[in-house]
Amino acid sequence: MNKIALVTGASAGIGEACALKLAENGFDLIIAGRRLENLENLAKKIKEKFNKEVLSLCLDVRNYEDVEQTINALPEKWKNIDVLVNNAGLAVGVSPIEQGIIDDWDRMIDTNVKGLLYVTRCVSPLMTARKKGLIVNISSIAGKEAYPGGNVYCGTKHAVEAITKGMRIDLLPHNIRVSSIAPGMVETEFSLVRFKGDENKAEQVYEGFIPLKAEDIADSLLFIATRPEHVSINDILIMPSAQASARDVNRK
Repeated sequence: MNKIALVTGASAGIGEACALKLAENGFDLIIAGRRLENLENLAKKIKEKFNKEVLSLCLDVRNYEDVEQTINALPEKWKNIDVLVNNAGLAVGVSPIEQGIIDDWDRMIDTNVKGLLYVTRCVSPLMTARKKGLIVNISSIAGKEAYPGGNVYCGTKHAVEAITKGMRIDLLPHNIRVSSIAPGMVETEFSLVRFKGDENKAEQVYEGFIPLKAEDIADSLLFIATRPEHVSINDILIMPSAQASARDVNRK
């Protein structure tokens, strides 16, 4: 029987790349996201290209009742989740704290922190019952450093880092490994969301250097997910070679 991975935020970007990479390497996939059409297209691609089974979940991780009902309603076979990838997340806006937009704050906190907690709360008991599993939380360089305009987003990713450490301790007796991947600048729709659809501003973020691709993060995930069970990769910080910190980028 193939191993099963559940990837949140799988309808685009890093989540989509992670799902494809895991399918390519023998996993059956549960793909979760809010954009059903994108999920259906991804499921079709996985089935046709890699001949793996896929279950699509149209799911908003910000809604605990939705998450709980969806996970509880999984067919028994699909409850044997070996790898959970908590990828769903976003940055919205770059306002300084005194001009912060409350709706932006709520979206980031509800998705990046509470959404990760909600999904983990519902999936981790399935793992503890089997005494095995791997949870990978997608963090960010913003979880290691703060930068101008990143106040609340950085706060949410710092929270992910702390939650990951606490989760690792709590789940240790149950033989469940917990990892974090913290990417630097990755060219996905991330900046387009952050700048609320302003394509010019989004493109400027990646001008003058070669950023990471979503596939680079997927490669890191695969490395973590394919280690022997006695090996735990606790934390990966992955950056473009042109980036030295959250703020320092060599643009040419």
